[in-house]
Amino acid sequence: DKQIGYDKTQELAQYARSKNVGLLVWYNSNGHWNQAPQTPTNVLFEPESRRQEFARLKQMGIVGIKIDFFGGDGQSFMNYYQDLLTDAAQAGLLVNFHGTTLPRGWNRTYPNLMTMEAVKGFEFLTFDQRNTDQEATHCATLPFTRNAVGPMDFTPMAFSEIRGKQRRTSNAFELALSVLFQSGIQHYAEVPEGMAAQPAYVQDFVKKLPPRWADVKLVDGYPGQYAVLARQAPGGAWYVAGINATDAPKTIQLDLGKLGLQSGTLITDGDTNRSFSTRAVVGTTLSVTLPARGGFVVQP
Repeated sequence: DKQIGYDKTQELAQYARSKNVGLLVWYNSNGHWNQAPQTPTNVLFEPESRRQEFARLKQMGIVGIKIDFFGGDGQSFMNYYQDLLTDAAQAGLLVNFHGTTLPRGWNRTYPNLMTMEAVKGFEFLTFDQRNTDQEATHCATLPFTRNAVGPMDFTPMAFSEIRGKQRRTSNAFELALSVLFQSGIQHYAEVPEGMAAQPAYVQDFVKKLPPRWADVKLVDGYPGQYAVLARQAPGGAWYVAGINATDAPKTIQLDLGKLGLQSGTLITDGDTNRSFSTRAVVGTTLSVTLPARGGFVVQP
């Protein structure tokens, strides 16, 4: 509403649609009493203005909303979340909640709820080097805790360096997060220039990732140390991803036969923690040695 305005936002939505891209727009959830300076404010809190705004967004070609800065877990806010979801569903808009409470199964009642933040995601890695240093351990904990509860908008996968910080994880570790973490819409942290610098087989892997998953299995892991998950695409094919959060190399033995996999492609760490290597997987067993804070993916 301030930087480019509604008319330019509509123009951007039309251009995006020509590229088969749908836009979500950001809103401050709060009313006039909120002290956060980011706008739009005092638009969604009252039912009448909220429904008018949602109808306007739909007419503009916007596909969803990202609503931020929720004020607590009191009953009034629990009701407010569901009012937002109900009105957004009636307007035909997807929803992503940020600065928010934990998901509690709402996406079963409201299928337009794509994801919720409720996690110290990639954003926190940019705030302080101590957070950046803890990324590997944090990421190896989340599949067993926060993400087991519901969809999580961590905004994973950064190959580029974080401005003013030293990223401790390898690029293969970051790639693995694209499968390891589940979100109704997976918003990647990587910028176009950084993705363009990666090998073609890495770009191809990300392009072909399923937009949703049909099933998940824990293959191996221990919270805070390492995690290996298998996720099944709607067509039945299984993807496997794993990360090593420790400071020492770790060898992981995989029985791919349990997933019905007899062949595939392994992408893992290369000679450095900023490079990749790949090889064909033949047979039902696979041994992968991950360097400290390294990772891997297996695609069918």
